Amino acid sequence: MQFLLALIIVGPLVGAVAALLPAPPGLRGTSPDQAVLRHGVTVTGAVLIAAIVLALGFDHDQPSRMQATTDISWIAALDVRIHLGVDGISLPLLVLTALLTFLCALYSYFKMPQGPSPKAFVALLLVLESGTLATFAVLDLILFFLAFEMVLIPMYFLIARWGGSEGVTGGRQAAAWKFILYTLLGSVVMLLGLLLIGLSAGTFDMMALATDNGSGLSTSVQVTAVLAIGLGLAVKTPMWPLHSWLPDAHTAAPTVGSVLLAGVLLKMGTYGFVRIVLPIAPEGMRVFAPYLAALAVVGIIYGSLACLALAKEGAGGDLKRLIAYSSVGHMGFVLLGIATMTPTGVNGALFANIAHGLVTGLLFFLVGALKDRYGTADLDTLAGATGAALYGRAPRLGGLFAFAAVASLGLPGLAGFWGEMLALFGAFDPAEGLSRPAFLTFMAVAGFGTLLTAAYLLIVVRRVCMGVPPDGHGHGPGTHGAPGTPGGPGVPAVPGGAPGFADVQTYEIAAWTPLVALTVLAGLWPAVLLGLTDPAVQQLLAGGKS
Repeated sequence: MQFLLALIIVGPLVGAVAALLPAPPGLRGTSPDQAVLRHGVTVTGAVLIAAIVLALGFDHDQPSRMQATTDISWIAALDVRIHLGVDGISLPLLVLTALLTFLCALYSYFKMPQGPSPKAFVALLLVLESGTLATFAVLDLILFFLAFEMVLIPMYFLIARWGGSEGVTGGRQAAAWKFILYTLLGSVVMLLGLLLIGLSAGTFDMMALATDNGSGLSTSVQVTAVLAIGLGLAVKTPMWPLHSWLPDAHTAAPTVGSVLLAGVLLKMGTYGFVRIVLPIAPEGMRVFAPYLAALAVVGIIYGSLACLALAKEGAGGDLKRLIAYSSVGHMGFVLLGIATMTPTGVNGALFANIAHGLVTGLLFFLVGALKDRYGTADLDTLAGATGAALYGRAPRLGGLFAFAAVASLGLPGLAGFWGEMLALFGAFDPAEGLSRPAFLTFMAVAGFGTLLTAAYLLIVVRRVCMGVPPDGHGHGPGTHGAPGTPGGPGVPAVPGGAPGFADVQTYEIAAWTPLVALTVLAGLWPAVLLGLTDPAVQQLLAGGKS
């Protein structure tokens, strides 16, 4: 098991180096480009299989115990160790990362984003995967920082070199610079906080620090460390008002870049709060919890109002930008759950993390497919005067888009519901020492946010999926078909979509079906996830004591 975990982390790095080498003569296929893209699918597929084997071999009776551990001294002078392991908190995130990266590699094999050579694209994708997997598996503060930083450079190049400029002020280069400057500045402050904890406690080992539960750190050290580490993590999450890099990064990124940014990279921030801040500096967290919750609910309302403004007719809203703002709202629920410092709230936060990765990943895939077909993700251009009529033009694509939207708004029975509900339950009865009236207010405001979320997503579904289909003579959205023509009154739309407008392709079905299936599974059977996270969270909050 421990070799398997090491392989999952190191495998993509080896694959990235191999991707830059010339392909062996027997594996070139029709072209070197296809060979390297196939290599990407093979490596990410192997990592996914290894992650699934790790999940199957995981002792589900003891999810609070660190399993598959490796502990080797690395920098003896600083007591920095290569310490790896998984428990019920990190295992779902590892599998989610491996799955989304594989689906992105598979999608890129058939639909490579426009840009320079696929060699560099595949290598960067694999380095990004390795850094993200390492973030969720390392148990040393310095290693956590290194893994946290490792993903920035590949993401920067994916946005700057393979992204699109439509709808982004200053173009994709500006969006990439904004992304890296925000996250690097946050990381510098976070490093200071991590060093403060490690040097004050005499160890950088997360397990030892979590077991101490802050007993070796004075309150002033804890408060300073939580402020510094929290700022770095809040930029990555992103928390309002440190979120402004996200909409531009998402709008400029290629489809697979957006999927990985929303589905995996944002989770690194919230994971850091749960793994480092809550157990290691509980007194400091208790001081800042009300402020974190307040900023979280402001983010929920702000994200929803921004989406409503973008969804409005005539606003020129970009669909990718809209989903990016919706992420600010959804991650607000995750932060609210963490701020309650209760098992209920933290379990809800971890569940919402996974649900957001599945649902928003699917939404970005679908918007990417729409952009490929229409040549734009601008909502006004797509919808015209009467709606884009996806139900008529491409029924399967329209149905999938509507499914992803209602999953995102938190419909009971789908993955989005449980995390948000548990976060609100946690706010109803926060941890001892936190102001209950304040958290009840936050709960009420967040509850109102769910209504706003439903409002903007239903407006988007109405404008994108409904409307008058084209009439088969090249008339686009906004033109009513005459009576008796396909798409006109009383006559069904052209089967399989309008002329020149393809419905869901086979490779898209392959890339999206796992996300749809897992969204339904997590919604109908939440115990699959909660059974893993709950014992681990209980132990984490109790200071390593089960």
